[in-house]
Amino acid sequence: MSSTPRVELGDEHLDATIASGMDAVEEELRRVLSEGADFVTDKVMHLAAAGGKRFRPMFALLASQYGTNPGSREVIEAAVVVEMTHLATLYHDDVMDEADRRRGVPSANARWSNSVAILAGDFLLAKASAIMAQLGTQTVAHFAETFGELVTGQMRETIGPGDGDPVAHYMAVIKEKTGVLIASAGYLGGLHGKASPEHTAALQSYGHNIGMVFQIVDDIIDIFSTAQESGKVPGTDLREGVLTLPVLYALQEDTPIGEELRGLLTGPLDNDADVERALSLLERSTGRDKALADVQRYLTAAEADLAQLPDGPATDALYKLARFTAARVG
Repeated sequence: MSSTPRVELGDEHLDATIASGMDAVEEELRRVLSEGADFVTDKVMHLAAAGGKRFRPMFALLASQYGTNPGSREVIEAAVVVEMTHLATLYHDDVMDEADRRRGVPSANARWSNSVAILAGDFLLAKASAIMAQLGTQTVAHFAETFGELVTGQMRETIGPGDGDPVAHYMAVIKEKTGVLIASAGYLGGLHGKASPEHTAALQSYGHNIGMVFQIVDDIIDIFSTAQESGKVPGTDLREGVLTLPVLYALQEDTPIGEELRGLLTGPLDNDADVERALSLLERSTGRDKALADVQRYLTAAEADLAQLPDGPATDALYKLARFTAARVG
């Protein structure tokens, strides 16, 4: 399995504490995923071994700093549950999206089959459920609600907005698909760190808001950054027929730009000239500025959540993380 990503949070002691916790999370993740038949474990270790930012477990560890039981065994296990659930959704998402690659390696569905990828995701959820059973009914109840929301978001995205407002539909999807699991990391970190209910609620709300920032920023980067800046081909979402927030805003424009985009973006764009034309139109639209206004709105909400937490290195780190997440758009 890849080495644990290191973070600098602005406080030497906090950095060391979180790094130690992340090592424990990685060790427990490796231990849990290696339990089972060989033909199962090589599949479920596939994406975990490919790495990833591990943002959710790191946030759970940070959230636990507000309680009397920070970084405890229960917190480590809760962080593992969140990461395993995230990994399970990636296996299932890759099947839904017919993806070929994930985290720089062939996706499980491309390497084996859709059936194997779905079953690997299901096995991860089974393992996460076993850990949750040890953490107590409050954690199980919370995760039942969380997973229901994750599935709702995936189904909402699959079915599409229909006759509804596409921007409201998009916001609901990213709240359910991205925001809810980051919020869950804050909640479970606070709960098992034995933080107060008020602080735990603030951490959960912060997680939701920072999840919204993260996803909208990612969607802006996909359209408006160069391959050198983002590390991926610009307009990947357009090529796949995925209409993200800046595109949806541009499509709503009552301008020649909006009109041409509405004619162009009727499905996936399968030739480079059309992608280049769409990117050029989007560059001249109001889509980026409107999406950035939403980023600022959610960033402001996240900072309001942090204002409800006590001052200290953990709160400073969460402010820093929020601003860094928003600033990735350049």
